[in-house]
Amino acid sequence: MDHRRLGHSGLRVPALSFGTGTFGGGDDFFRAWGSTDAAGAERLVDICIDHGVTLFDSADVYSGGLAEMILGEAIKGKRDRVLISTKANLPHGDGPNDYGSSRQHLIAAVDAALTRLKIDHIDLFQLHGQDSNVPVEETLATLDQLMRAGKLRYVGVSNASGWHLMKSLAASDRHGWARFIAHQVHYSLLCRDYEWELMPLGLDQGVGAIVWSPLSWGRLSGRIRCDNAGAAGTRAHAMAGSGPPYEEERLYRIVDQLDAIAGETGRTVPQIALNWLLAKASVSSVIIGARNETQLVENIGAVGWRLSDEHRTALDAASATAPPYPVWHQQTFPMLHEERGQLA
Repeated sequence: MDHRRLGHSGLRVPALSFGTGTFGGGDDFFRAWGSTDAAGAERLVDICIDHGVTLFDSADVYSGGLAEMILGEAIKGKRDRVLISTKANLPHGDGPNDYGSSRQHLIAAVDAALTRLKIDHIDLFQLHGQDSNVPVEETLATLDQLMRAGKLRYVGVSNASGWHLMKSLAASDRHGWARFIAHQVHYSLLCRDYEWELMPLGLDQGVGAIVWSPLSWGRLSGRIRCDNAGAAGTRAHAMAGSGPPYEEERLYRIVDQLDAIAGETGRTVPQIALNWLLAKASVSSVIIGARNETQLVENIGAVGWRLSDEHRTALDAASATAPPYPVWHQQTFPMLHEERGQLA
């Protein structure tokens, strides 16, 4: 397993990490992802460790905390061999302080996560969403306090706007607080919005991307074709209409190209989609998920090889979208950007 530095930090993470959204199946939404119990989770964790996938990602809202509890059970006796990442700040209760990035909520959320996971520190803690209501200084000072207390090793964000992330980084630099080193983002052949502004920001500021849903909610799993919108029992079928918006014609164009490359390389469609991501700038780790051992081993097969330049170019073309402003204007004058390589 290839290991990469997470942003400009000293932490090295595996190119593939494992997402625990499939653990627990605590409600209809998460049952569509999966319902892995403690015994199944332990088996999946063992397979991951055997293949070098040693970063495990969770969140307090995954099945109402059940995913963290199951992960905690699955890593018993293995804590020194794994990295644990979890997230908080989305609504996790009905109280007025049961969400957000306030000092009140973050301290309580971190302590609760440590209890559910049965560990004494979290290797990477990320804000699950952008809270525009709380001053970034309050949030960052709290995270810095939790790091100094030994409860957190590194901090990051997820689903943040570029302006808000940059505002936070500037505040950290100004006050000498710990910087965000990771941005957990949705990025795939079907959703390339990350490239326009967040990728250049990550490269410039040393914030590594940890990619969630790299197969776009199962739409790039190889099971969807123009004559089959997702078979019953698949996540794509169960969550039809959910997730990021997309154009069907573009999806089928991407899938056709993935099929063609699969035929030429002998790799599976998911492996090709994941491998395309792994070669992208600023990507530190790609989160894979699996309901069973077969899916997990298949996804791990995305590493250890590299798509040809020809195949990557073909996938870039099949998944291309019109750039938004001001990117299209910036691309008109590449000489202003080419030396630093930060023009998407």
